[in-house]
Amino acid sequence: MYCKKIRVRDFRNIKSAEVRFNEGVNILIGENAQGKTNLLEAIFYASVGKSFREGHASEIIRFGCPFAEIDIDFEDRAREQNIKMQIFRDRQRKVEKNHLKVERMSEIVGSFRAVLFAPEHLSLIKDGPAMRRNYLDIAISRLYPLYMKTLQRYNYILKQRNTLIKSAYADREAFDMTVDLWSEQLAHEAAVISKYRVEFIKRVEGYVKKCFFDMTGEREQISICYLGSSKNEADEYLDTAKIKERYVELLSSSHDREISAGATLFGTHKDDIEIKLNGKQARLYASQGQQRSLALALKIAEGEICRDEFGDHPVLLLDDVLSELDASRRKYLLDRISEKQVIMTSCEHIESTGAKIIRVENGKYFE
Repeated sequence: MYCKKIRVRDFRNIKSAEVRFNEGVNILIGENAQGKTNLLEAIFYASVGKSFREGHASEIIRFGCPFAEIDIDFEDRAREQNIKMQIFRDRQRKVEKNHLKVERMSEIVGSFRAVLFAPEHLSLIKDGPAMRRNYLDIAISRLYPLYMKTLQRYNYILKQRNTLIKSAYADREAFDMTVDLWSEQLAHEAAVISKYRVEFIKRVEGYVKKCFFDMTGEREQISICYLGSSKNEADEYLDTAKIKERYVELLSSSHDREISAGATLFGTHKDDIEIKLNGKQARLYASQGQQRSLALALKIAEGEICRDEFGDHPVLLLDDVLSELDASRRKYLLDRISEKQVIMTSCEHIESTGAKIIRVENGKYFE
């Protein structure tokens, strides 16, 4: 996978820009708040149809402008392709793939594959379960379109079931008559999602262990496992019939608790990943440097699995990744990125043989 060129208009502080990239390492160099991360964000947006930053979607549109535009040319193993997006303040989007209109984002997710590491991804280790679920959902959706469709159905069913729960105080009879129908559907989708997630995490764990072995030798031991709200062992999640049965049981026996809580209490929207470093929970006991290395290893693993599935590496986007890595981890990373396209940001010069340097100043880009 190779990002050849991106054209951006009215995106964050970028009024209008066209930037070409080499197939190897590309380094965006400039002071803070000049537009380095904004360009990475635009590239990532073309990959997954959303930003990696917190905030309202309209915030990516330059002040006073009606919409932002991203137009990206890329090449995979088969051919050259193009994705064009217009993002409006009311959250509406116009999307084209190879100059043909696309109705749903699910039709383009996975077409242009990019993996991003940014300082925000420390939250994968130290923050709550929602961040880790989001990591899983984005990574797996790009590998398997069926997963995204299953997730969309699950979220729709969950929303309907939660609405029904909230109405139970006013009409308990209607709740009792219909809740099991929603529970059955929710359990079915939850079982499929769980299977995808467990299989993905098993693959991630293997790559993360290898990353840490290469970085540190045998000094640090990693384990990663799936924590489902049905409390089953990881291997049991691979039997979707059994997991569906377990979820139906949990949902049907918790009506009063759910009415009190006003929400569905069991399902894949409650699940988590447990990451342990040397036998201890990483979110509690890992140092800042260890957390950063773990988050980076998760993203590297995501890229390696993507390569396994499609036969080529995704574009690797690195935002200020080297600033807090020690010398050995920095060397390891620079050695690992030599065989793939990398677009990275830095406030200072980075020694990288053959890298293309792009200077960034106030939303403008100079080769």
